[in-house]
Amino acid sequence: MNTEFGSDNTAGTPRQILDAVAAAAAGQAPPYGADSWTASLERRLGEIFEREVHITLVNTGTAANALSLACLTPPWGGVLCHRDSHLIGDECGAPEFFTAGARLVTLGGANTKIDPDELAAAVRRGAGDPHKVQPSALSITQVTETGSVYTLPEIRRLTGIAKEAGLRVHMDGARFANALVALDCTPAELTWRAGVDVLSFGTTKNGTMTAEAIVLFDRDLAPELTYRVKRSGQLGSKLRFQAAQILGYLADDLWLHNARHANAMAARLRAGLAAVGFAIVGDPRANIVFCQLPQRIIDDLHGLGFGFHADRWGPGICRFVTSFATTADDVDALARAAERVAA
Repeated sequence: MNTEFGSDNTAGTPRQILDAVAAAAAGQAPPYGADSWTASLERRLGEIFEREVHITLVNTGTAANALSLACLTPPWGGVLCHRDSHLIGDECGAPEFFTAGARLVTLGGANTKIDPDELAAAVRRGAGDPHKVQPSALSITQVTETGSVYTLPEIRRLTGIAKEAGLRVHMDGARFANALVALDCTPAELTWRAGVDVLSFGTTKNGTMTAEAIVLFDRDLAPELTYRVKRSGQLGSKLRFQAAQILGYLADDLWLHNARHANAMAARLRAGLAAVGFAIVGDPRANIVFCQLPQRIIDDLHGLGFGFHADRWGPGICRFVTSFATTADDVDALARAAERVAA
């Protein structure tokens, strides 16, 4: 039984992806992305997003986010994002470092979604004033850090405000597949058709080992991104192994199957915890559940070996994350344990 609900990064890797990497290991191939696997992946993602795209493969989501923003934001620019976004809380200043000093400008909004009125004010604040940081890019996290999901109308409203003010738009899609299946829309509808210029296409949380993709819908950004990736130390010499991982991830819709399963397990856990009488916090729609628990119960569950994060979001507020590897038995065991210690 798996008792780890702290992160979807704790899950392993499906056999299909391992087999794809093993197949790529045979023989010789050109280095630095000039291989057939990388070319095939770019074509495949073009099919999935229904337009030509330029892709760049990197090792981490932090690199994907920071390098994406570096292509959109000058050093005197500001990246508008939610105050509880991953960019703010979990990137250790990487966006500021890779942009050579651009500032993260934080905005509020319920359920970790940017408030449109706050954005409308922020895109004008200091614009044209040489004494002020210039609003340059909007970054949206999808799925958000608290498990909520921007709807398509919400995204279009935000990107419309940004584009009208001349800002480019980045989407942090660390859990992109989970949002996609939650909304039951197409990848194109969730990104470029909604006004997104650059996507951090996360795959590691949903099954791959060490592969993230930056997807450019504006191919004019490709030359700058290429140099930035090399200068950052993210240009892998054997990129075929990262490309092979994502090709295996996409094959036979494994990525969508994994995301649907993770979301379903979160919904099952949400129902189980609510049935015991614990308050669900926020509006979780994907594979993250927040719940209010008394400290005694938190301690008891940790003592029983269940892994999850508590208190970072407020006293007694706990985060549970499910993955493609989480089973119904895992979820039910946690819910039963919560019921026992609460009795």
